[in-house]
Amino acid sequence: MVAAALAAILLTGCVVAEPPVVTAPPPAPAPQVEVPPPAPGPTYVWVPGHWVWRRRAYAWVPGYWAVPTAPGYVWVPGHWAARGAGYVWIEGRWRAR
Repeated sequence: MVAAALAAILLTGCVVAEPPVVTAPPPAPAPQVEVPPPAPGPTYVWVPGHWVWRRRAYAWVPGYWAVPTAPGYVWVPGHWAARGAGYVWIEGRWRAR
């Protein structure tokens, strides 16, 4: 009984929130074509821009150069995914090759 209560207390903070679902808008527009400026260094990777929902319209967030979180990692771009009556933004992330 004590173990079950302790487990319940410890797991209380482990809830992972789902990304918010945007229910009003249509799907995001096609990505804008970006021409990246020269890389600031040889280890940088281009992270492409993406659309975000702000109040009542989509707004473009431009791409940027970033250093991978570990050697050999690649950027997996974020994307909009249908969820119920709306869409949710799935964040981009670094992953091993």
